[in-house]
Order: sequence, then structure tokens, then C-alpha cells
Amino acid sequence: MPSLHTAAEKAHILSEALPYIQRFYDKTIVIKYGGNAMTERHLMEAFAKDVVLLKLVGMNPVVVHGGGPQIGNLLKKIGKQSDFIQGMRVTDEETLDVVEMVLGGLVNQDIVTLINKHGGKAVGLTGKDGNFIHAKKMLVASAEESGKFLDIGQVGEITGI
Repeated sequence: MPSLHTAAEKAHILSEALPYIQRFYDKTIVIKYGGNAMTERHLMEAFAKDVVLLKLVGMNPVVVHGGGPQIGNLLKKIGKQSDFIQGMRVTDEETLDVVEMVLGGLVNQDIVTLINKHGGKAVGLTGKDGNFIHAKKMLVASAEESGKFLDIGQVGEITGI
């Protein structure tokens, strides 16, 4: 596909980016990836190219991704209703199995494959790999009763990586 930018436009873009490239050179950049960027193929491809570009200019990108809609779709396929309390998915053991399968398998591997397809050298990890993410149980404040907290199952708040 031919480029939509002229050489002069590309030079201008690079000169604008140079201070940021210098500032973040050799730094770890954490990128939250989710929403529509994960549902439209052309956005997914553009995201993967951008991650590769960050690495090529000397940064160390780390992608942290979501996958709520994909989890909801698989739960629906197996006939399990998703329940939410104040925007948080109530996660029992069966739901957690689906979450791990979708995020650690389907979504994670799709991201890795796309980045590698565009010249990157990505690997996918989950929080369970090497036990490197630690969390404590998350409770959600009740919207109805002041001072009351609700148990939403196997959902945690990260305490350390």
C-alpha cells in the first residue's frame, strides 16, 4: 500500500517526535490496550505496528490488555450470564476459568502474533506465569448502604509485580 505522506511530511513528523524519542529512549513504556482498538482489525494492525516502532526507536513497550467483550461473548456461548456490580464483573471459579482462557490464550496470543507479524519479537505472559503479579481480594463499596462492601468473587487489586 503506498504511503499517504510525502517525504517532507515524514521528516516533519520525525522531527516533532525526536524530543519524545530522546526522552523515552531505553525506558519501559506500559501501554494499556483495550476498547475499540481491540475490535476492529485495521486498528489492531495499526496498534501492532506502533508497538514495533516504539521498540525500533529504542523504547521497551509492555502491553497490558483487556478483553471484557471477548470474555462476555464466550460466557454467552457457554450459556453463562455475566453479572456486574458497579461495572465490575462478578467472577466465580467457572467465570475465572473463562477469563484466563480468553485473556491468556485467545487475546494475548492474537496480540503477540500481530506484533511479531509486523517485525516485533513479542512474548505473551499472564499474571500467573512465574507468579509475578500479586493481588489482594477486591471488595466494592455498596451503592445502597454506606460503609458496606460487596464481595465480587475472584477479583483482585494488584499489590505488586
